[in-house]
Amino acid sequence: MPAPTLTVGFDLDMTLIDSRPGIRAAYETLASETGVYIDTDLVVSRLGPPLEEEMANWFPADAVAEACDRYRAIYPDEAITPTTALPGAREAVEAVQALGGRAMVVTAKYEPNAKLHLAHLGIGADVLIGGLWAEGKAEALLEYGAGIYVGDHTGDVRGAHAANALSVGVVTGPCAEEELRAAGAEVILPDLTAFPAWLRSHTTA
Repeated sequence: MPAPTLTVGFDLDMTLIDSRPGIRAAYETLASETGVYIDTDLVVSRLGPPLEEEMANWFPADAVAEACDRYRAIYPDEAITPTTALPGAREAVEAVQALGGRAMVVTAKYEPNAKLHLAHLGIGADVLIGGLWAEGKAEALLEYGAGIYVGDHTGDVRGAHAANALSVGVVTGPCAEEELRAAGAEVILPDLTAFPAWLRSHTTA
């Protein structure tokens, strides 16, 4: 079969899902196990960059890899159930598919844990690629021919542009509209509930 002419990529954390309660719970368990103080409110206020970058704020350099491994192991039991779909998430993915397109999720999150989130919340993306951040996301977006990438972080804007894709920003994450616009997002939406109508308009323009 020929590849769909429309491929849209979505970020995961704070774009499709509100993972703050689950991530907080996983960090709290890690802090309890290791005895290391972690300001979990601060952590969940700045989601987006790779786990290793956040862990480096709390653990010495030679302990970061082990802390990340333990966090990822804790994650399925602590973080999946408390996490919710953000308003319009399922509908945004389905809007792409309703137009005969392919919806992909490209995230910095550890891919097996990202897969658990999508399955638990019934978000039926066609493709999931984990472990990519900012400009690195262009690797997957280019591979699948994504012409649009939707995200909540300036790193997502950079990833879209590195793949020559249209950057659609949503202000459901840590970055305000002004930050996303300054980073070069071509489209700003308040949340994904506005995405299906925008997509229909965009594809028929």
